[in-house]
Amino acid sequence: MPHHTGLTGFTDNPFATRADCIAATHALLAQLKPYTSPLGARVRLHAATGTHFDEVAAQVEGFARPLWAVGALFASEASDANSPSSTDPRLRSWINGLIAGTDPANASGVDGEYWGEFHDTDQRMVELEIVAYALLSAPAVFTPPLPLDPLNPSAADEENLRARRNLITYMRSINGKAMPVNNWRFFRILTNLALVKVLRVPLAEVKGAMDEDHAVLEGFYRSGGWASDGIWSGDGDRQADYYSGSFAIQFSQLLYVKYASDIDPKRCEVFRSRAGEFASGFWRYFDVNGAAIPFGRSLTYRFSFAAFWSALALLDISLPAPLSPGVVKGLLLRHLRWWAKQPDIFNIDGTLNIGYCYPNMYMSEDYNSPQSPYWCFKSFCAIALPKDHNFWTCEELPHPLAESVMPTLLSFSEEPKQQHVSILALDAPKHILISSRNHHFLLSSGQFASWPMKATEAKYGKFAYSSAFGFSVPTGPLLEQLAPDSTLAISEDHGDSWRVRWKSAETIIGAANVHFANGHSTTVSTLVNCWSPSKMSGLAVETTLIPPSDRWPDWHIRIHRITRAAVRAGSGAAHTVLTAEGGFAIAGRRKRDAGTLPKLFPEDLRDIRDSAMEEGVLEDGAAALIVSYAGASGIAHLRPSSSARGTVLKPDANTNLITQRTLIPTVRHELKFDAGAEGGEEVAVLIVGVFAVDTKGVEDLGDMWRRWNDKPMVMFKGEGREVAEECIVLE
Repeated sequence: MPHHTGLTGFTDNPFATRADCIAATHALLAQLKPYTSPLGARVRLHAATGTHFDEVAAQVEGFARPLWAVGALFASEASDANSPSSTDPRLRSWINGLIAGTDPANASGVDGEYWGEFHDTDQRMVELEIVAYALLSAPAVFTPPLPLDPLNPSAADEENLRARRNLITYMRSINGKAMPVNNWRFFRILTNLALVKVLRVPLAEVKGAMDEDHAVLEGFYRSGGWASDGIWSGDGDRQADYYSGSFAIQFSQLLYVKYASDIDPKRCEVFRSRAGEFASGFWRYFDVNGAAIPFGRSLTYRFSFAAFWSALALLDISLPAPLSPGVVKGLLLRHLRWWAKQPDIFNIDGTLNIGYCYPNMYMSEDYNSPQSPYWCFKSFCAIALPKDHNFWTCEELPHPLAESVMPTLLSFSEEPKQQHVSILALDAPKHILISSRNHHFLLSSGQFASWPMKATEAKYGKFAYSSAFGFSVPTGPLLEQLAPDSTLAISEDHGDSWRVRWKSAETIIGAANVHFANGHSTTVSTLVNCWSPSKMSGLAVETTLIPPSDRWPDWHIRIHRITRAAVRAGSGAAHTVLTAEGGFAIAGRRKRDAGTLPKLFPEDLRDIRDSAMEEGVLEDGAAALIVSYAGASGIAHLRPSSSARGTVLKPDANTNLITQRTLIPTVRHELKFDAGAEGGEEVAVLIVGVFAVDTKGVEDLGDMWRRWNDKPMVMFKGEGREVAEECIVLE
């Protein structure tokens, strides 16, 4: 049976021009036609999965989310043909569906067309922002027209007036309802903006509601253009993820700037400034090959990662170096090209599935309906620009960190010219972005979501997230099901249960010094964060994350100071704590035949000089390494320890977002805490190095083994160090 090859028009799309993006949009939309209701108001895909909200709202998602692209297509028709009469017949159902869905006379319920009444915190609130965008982007197409002669309306005029009243009534019903204190507030703002700008509702009637929502959103602002998704609190939620940018807040702010500058110029100037600040760091989340670093929730939205760049193209916003229209164009198109190489994101019928690089319900949220992935249409809003717009006519430029332009970037840097690793610490999200020739990833500390969400500790609490290796989500409570890549798992009951970092204290950005043999030294930022396995645990963990450096470009460092609180004397025997810390999960099968990776032994690797070495796994004392077609992933305990043991963990299939079958290099410890002495805290310190290179990093296996064997040395300030000794000193 042939392997599934994706969707014609998308998977085979070069994504080089505006015409390519329009062709991809039509290819995606065409697959929805068989699942569209007779009057066009709902879309229900074949998958019979459910959500926490009602089925009608899920079908409204199916209608509304494609409007991100449909509205842009209609806007592009107006710009190209200067007349809505050229409306593409393939898109007619979206116009009809808007009228049918907001008409209470249509049958309600699961099998009807009417979208149903609003309730507090209703999913329909989310979809109304997209309806508002459609109205704002192509008002002549989506808005039922007013009579040319109001004194003598025709029968058609009366029908249009009725449809217009229904639309206004439905959209206004979003006001006065309870709404989550998060990115949803922008959905109501854009809805009210469309009421004012398109449907001629007086601004005074909705301005109070808009100002109130703006005030709530202003409470999310952090720094550097970044907002959190909700209030960033000391003991509550702390999330600054893609909802802060492409999925919602920054994207919505850009739409507000485009359509509200005439009625709210002062606020729009603030939003323009913040967009530039945000862009100055956000481009670092994208690798030179177009892949974004998956982090946080709603990752089934896939190429919505790049929606910010698409919306940015709609506006003339001054951007800091190295960004330019050509660079922004490249960030958008390369990202689409990367997704075009992931054919398994499509079902066999050509519709998008729930998952990341393949169908995966383990990583989904309970608000993901089969229609939810079409949020990705946000990234096509730039097709609203005419074909002769500068964004579409300018040359696509390489990623600013591509090897061909790296010397130019370094001329703006205080770092030495010979650097091979580019690092940026962002205070607002508590991320350190790392880009090198062999790996693109981030270190993270301090974020978490306290509300019930599947795999929340995996989506926000891991130490590192990679564009090449993704991350893994749990399938159950056992260690293999927990899939502890890029995290420290702790068991206080001899392995019956395991806990990882979830909620934690605020993160401090610290510093470490990297000393070279030639006497040169450089300072790198660190992330320091305190957490506990559980509220009932007597353990407290202080984790310090140190990024790679030019001296050790393939290694990052994690230091865990595990403290057991003082206990009553004579309270019991020694307390045993088991730990398992994982590196990056990596494809764990042979490329040529999908067979099991063979075991490698240190004595076989001492004199490797060529690239003919087989893929395999190595367990060597306190270290473990996996080499496969995806690259190499390893971990090593960096200080002598009698309890440290390197192992290769085989997690459940389908735990990783990018690869179905993975292995995780792991270091395990058995820590003994003496409970006999009264009053004193007991401390164990774990120092591990994590090694990772993608496929480019194993082109020369001999060099890769040399870099693996060249492990970092880590010392604490105050420890002795010879002048010529190379090491990382933690301040």
